Amino acid sequence: MSSSTYSLLQFSADPWNARFEDLESRLAFTVDENPNLIMKIAREAPWAQQHPDIMGPSNSYLYFGPNRTPGHLIYGNSTYHTMAQARHKKKESSTSRYFWAQNGKEYKWRVAPQRLECVDSKGNVIALWETSQLADPFAAKLTIKHAALPIITEIVTTLTLNRIAQVSNWQ
Repeated sequence: MSSSTYSLLQFSADPWNARFEDLESRLAFTVDENPNLIMKIAREAPWAQQHPDIMGPSNSYLYFGPNRTPGHLIYGNSTYHTMAQARHKKKESSTSRYFWAQNGKEYKWRVAPQRLECVDSKGNVIALWETSQLADPFAAKLTIKHAALPIITEIVTTLTLNRIAQVSNWQ
């Protein structure tokens, strides 16, 4: 397995509307909310074609309740999951949030105000999101290990969901 890492730069600190580009300025993901409280997270085909290990759906959709309360999400055209299922916690005092990927494996986000780490069941960090420095032209950076590519859409989706939960003060 490759030990390569990939970086995606997030433009816009707003988790409701952002774009992720790789270091060659190729658009990788767009995050857009429409007026009906439906958010589309789209994996861009030209970027995905650069990485043959990417699997799974190219889009996910987040459907929010009234006043942007938690609703449900769908990967591609699969069945829906509640947002609570996509960011459940195992201990009441924990800030970590867990999700099940479509590959049947559970992953954990370690959530902190300016840093989120996605870890696999063995405790390996497979993705790291960090806010940028003031001098940087981007808002944040997502570093992805090669092992995360097969579930990259789920990682960007649950990252976005956890960021929205932070700014919305969801429990």
